Amino acid sequence: MDCPHHQEAGVTVLPTLGLVDGVAARLADPGTVPSVLQTHRQHLAYGPPGIALLHIERAANGLGPWQHAHNWLAAASHGSLTSGPDSHPFYGVPAFAHALACAADHLPGSYQRALDSMDRQIGIDVRRRLDAAHRRIDAGCLPQLAEFDAIRGLTGYGAYLLRRNPDSPMVRAVLDYCVRLTEPIREFGEDLPGWWTATGPSGRPDEQFPGGHANTGMAHGIAGVLVLLALAARKSTVTNGHLRALHTILTWLDRWQEETSRGATWPYWITRSELRTGRCATSKLRRSSWCYGTAGLARAQQLAALATGDTERQITAENALAAALTDPDQLGATTDHGLCHGFAGLTHTAVRTAADAHPSTVGRLRAAISGLLAAICPVDNDLERAATALVSGTGAGPGLLDGAAGTALALLAADTAAPPQSAWDSCLLIA
Repeated sequence: MDCPHHQEAGVTVLPTLGLVDGVAARLADPGTVPSVLQTHRQHLAYGPPGIALLHIERAANGLGPWQHAHNWLAAASHGSLTSGPDSHPFYGVPAFAHALACAADHLPGSYQRALDSMDRQIGIDVRRRLDAAHRRIDAGCLPQLAEFDAIRGLTGYGAYLLRRNPDSPMVRAVLDYCVRLTEPIREFGEDLPGWWTATGPSGRPDEQFPGGHANTGMAHGIAGVLVLLALAARKSTVTNGHLRALHTILTWLDRWQEETSRGATWPYWITRSELRTGRCATSKLRRSSWCYGTAGLARAQQLAALATGDTERQITAENALAAALTDPDQLGATTDHGLCHGFAGLTHTAVRTAADAHPSTVGRLRAAISGLLAAICPVDNDLERAATALVSGTGAGPGLLDGAAGTALALLAADTAAPPQSAWDSCLLIA
């Protein structure tokens, strides 16, 4: 069966909602993907908690039954959930709590006792992590990426806590830590930004990164910290040094911003040799994505600009994103559909950015979205085959970050042209 499409005022309307429905139907029953239950039961990126988010968002929009969401939540909790040092925002108790909270927001009274219990445990774990981080800073040592990043670290925990209770002392404690993270560290006679790590981007020692690096990305770098500070400020939750920390990060990004014929771009990271020379080494074109590159960094700077009232920076960031989304070379470097580093992530970043955009840039951003959607669901595609390929035929799997559930969520947000009803994307620090 061909993917249905039609024309409105000469514009091709893509069958995005039909593809979302097809993916959701194939993921209606957790029993149809037993490998996910066996290997990724507690993982938000790849397992049941992330797949549950698709059904939660569809149900919140009146497009599907809540029972499907409940079935996936039950599958995720069929066994003990990891807490303590082995858990993180995308694994164990915090991962499950995010999905459960998204559902509970629309089902008053449901899941509350479980959420209260998990929130207490998350508070204990965050306090332990904060204490360790402050001891590390006091000792003048460099951090690990996993201490502060959005996937495994305190920035990710902060995003959850900010959504659950923005005025809580624990949120302010995380923000206090973020402020300290932006203070410079001196190592071997060199001043380094406080988020400089001694490892490569993998979090492990890497001979390609002698002296370590400063990561700029949303998933593992300082952009995630910037967004957390910006989102908190927009909720009027600020701490001592909050705006100074925002400006410290923005000044760092300004230092490494490159103006090209395609618009402003930012590097994935800065190496020790680049820090010493003061300029980025010439390198091949890197793809723009949520996790790394111009797309995520543009959204981060837009949110920071909105938090600080900097209209000029806002417009610069939005224009940079619009340029990245229409540059054939950058789009050509994008090879998958996923949220993390694929077309779904670009689409959702564009949708969220356009919703907050300045009148002078919103048209360019909205115009770019249709091209991104066409890359995921061409108008001449077979709907059944496309849905099957997303779920099981691409190698990315059915999950949230790289797989079908995340792609479907991005398509749904683009189709409804409204912010997600369930705040599922707060775990990405994109809004």
